[in-house]
Amino acid sequence: MATTEAPSADVVFDTLFAYQRSAALKAALDLDLFSHIEDGANTAAAAAARCGASERGVRILCDYLATIDLLEKFGNAYRLPPTSAAFLSQRSPMYMGSTARFLLMPGVKNNFDDLTSAVRRGGVSPAGNTVSPENPIWVEFARAMVPMMAPAAHGIAEALSIESAGGARVLDIAASHGMFGITLALRNPGVEVTAVDWASVLEVATENAAAQGVTDRIHMKPGDAFEVDFGAGYDVALVTNFLHHFDHPTCISFLSKVRRSLKTGGRVVVLEMVPNPDRISPAVPARFSLTMLGGTPAGDAYTLDELRDQLEKAGFASVSSHSLPTPETIIVARAV
Repeated sequence: MATTEAPSADVVFDTLFAYQRSAALKAALDLDLFSHIEDGANTAAAAAARCGASERGVRILCDYLATIDLLEKFGNAYRLPPTSAAFLSQRSPMYMGSTARFLLMPGVKNNFDDLTSAVRRGGVSPAGNTVSPENPIWVEFARAMVPMMAPAAHGIAEALSIESAGGARVLDIAASHGMFGITLALRNPGVEVTAVDWASVLEVATENAAAQGVTDRIHMKPGDAFEVDFGAGYDVALVTNFLHHFDHPTCISFLSKVRRSLKTGGRVVVLEMVPNPDRISPAVPARFSLTMLGGTPAGDAYTLDELRDQLEKAGFASVSSHSLPTPETIIVARAV
């Protein structure tokens, strides 16, 4: 006789307590706990001494982190699993601590304190609009996101075969930290980049260009991407982490402006969270739609077919997609 398994409330409790997961990760990053454990302070007492915290507090925090697979526990000792070693220890070049702090800053997180209202209105309230002009969170974004964006920057260079592209004029729209254009310039000495963003944000891009020794080939054009005159005759336009902030018609109109800046045959590169057509997988890109609901008036995570439609209606063809080790997807198309 078949038996029906009783329903479990675990997922309900896990979701109700989910705020504790991000709080625990933030606390561990604030204390630099992962780096201390990697350096050998792998018991609660040793880690507490390094962190300047109570042994009780560190023990409870470490045990919690072990329940969500950010630490491993053996007896009374802890160690970093590969994911934490790669992304949460400051000893790693892929450290994402600054990214985590940006995603948890009040200007981003507090919009979700009243998600019910965002669902009712279909978008964020004007007071919480993350894409309002000159919003200071984008300066923080520019400083925080470099480690997370490095794989995408190199993925874009490879999708473009930039080393063999010869001399190329690149338009980097909503350039933020500038690393997408900077990476192309580093991999091809014939690349000249025009970076567009708010003046305060471009200060970060200027710092990064100087640090990489390519200041003479990264040219700043401050202003609103919808209003500033891009100029014309570019070989490549980068539209990275931008389209998801706006509705479908706005994306088409904006991409039409981008098309006018390119030579015929020039290429546009779009970087986005791209869910499958079912819009519930893969989990990270699919969940990104909720991020846009909570932070923008009309943004969304677009499927590949939706992005293809936007590009083709804006005057592009030969749309191709390229996967990355991160949750984002690169889309490349040619101006016709």
